[in-house]
Amino acid sequence: MKNNFNRFLESTLLKPTMRTEEVDLLIREAIEYQFIGVCIPSFWVKKVHRELEQEDIQTVTVIGFPFGFEDTATKVAETHEAIKNGADELDLVWSQTAFHSGMNWPKIEIAQIAKICHEEERVLKVIIETAYLDESQIREACLICQDAGADFVKTSTGYAPSGAKVSDIKLMRETLSSNTGIKASGGIKTLDFALELIQAGADRIGTSSAKALFEAWKDSQS
Repeated sequence: MKNNFNRFLESTLLKPTMRTEEVDLLIREAIEYQFIGVCIPSFWVKKVHRELEQEDIQTVTVIGFPFGFEDTATKVAETHEAIKNGADELDLVWSQTAFHSGMNWPKIEIAQIAKICHEEERVLKVIIETAYLDESQIREACLICQDAGADFVKTSTGYAPSGAKVSDIKLMRETLSSNTGIKASGGIKTLDFALELIQAGADRIGTSSAKALFEAWKDSQS
């Protein structure tokens, strides 16, 4: 990772009150620092995709955000629309309510959406919201996502009481096969924390502090 910390960073802006100028800044910074991706709500996908089309930067959006409790048909429609508008990667909030009810539905839903994404050569990440899960549930959630065809399992939306934890990432890495990626997100504000998460097995860091983290990393290299 000596030379490519920027390629772990997904610069994220998912505030309900976000303004155009914040989106423009997000895009400019992503191009300047060559982050791996920018994560924005579906409303902004078309613009972001248009402005990043010539760059090696992924346009990432969220589906069923932030609680995941929509019915599957709604999430499927959101997925089709996001792909049509230019999303390269989709971060799906899984059906927490179905999982906590002991249903098999989350796996069925993820498999449906994974099929759509993969037919269109898009990447699917599934947000399991680790804040609401104990260790055995995190293990179970990871295996459900992996078996259903998710490319990555992601910790958090940023809307739960807590976000990414090093211990959760270690547990996820032990559980998942090496072909399933891990995206750590939620409350990642310092370089030390980001590096610890990567050390523990995170392949991506979703953060609204991407520029600050990258600049701190650059300073630490000099």
